Amino acid sequence: MIDRWRRALGTAAVVATVLAGGGWWLTRPEPGAPAIVRRAPPSPIDGPTDVPGVDRLVERLGALRPSPPRKAEEFAVPAPDGRTIRLSDHRGRVVFLNFWATWCPPCREEMPAMERLFRETRAEGLVMLAVSVDADPAVVVPFIEEHRLTFMVAIDRTMEVADRYGVRGLPATFIVDRQGFLAAVALGPRSWDSPDSVALVRALARR
Repeated sequence: MIDRWRRALGTAAVVATVLAGGGWWLTRPEPGAPAIVRRAPPSPIDGPTDVPGVDRLVERLGALRPSPPRKAEEFAVPAPDGRTIRLSDHRGRVVFLNFWATWCPPCREEMPAMERLFRETRAEGLVMLAVSVDADPAVVVPFIEEHRLTFMVAIDRTMEVADRYGVRGLPATFIVDRQGFLAAVALGPRSWDSPDSVALVRALARR
């Protein structure tokens, strides 16, 4: 079942490349059933974050604000070095949570921009965590080293956390505010080093 789901995510990655920011996902198929592409319903731009300008920045990034507001799901995932990373360990800081895989072309393409965003805003408290859904964890470390990534990376080989977050395509990004609420959800790749991305992180960090 997991292999079938990964194949579906691979198809979703192609869809995300064409429809970046358009809010598309793949419905998780039942055994033997074809994947169905559906358009995400429109989501009002509202939520618990009341810093002036945040709603507009989320909209300009082509991201969504959960409505009604909801807390990010707690999780614990292993890092390549064997330690455990928990969302709750970073309460009080802005968390950039990205689901990806080494075999996902748009994931690979947006990683350098994520690294630049992290370097630009880590002094202001940004926590960036890229959760790989690769079936073979051994391919993750070489990728990290090749691209000189300095943000945290974790492994979700059974896709338990990805499923908990309702991930139906890669890449998928969830930005969690300092109070633990989902401030923005982005389906598909983004230019995460853009001025709007930097401004959003800084606005959430000031809240």
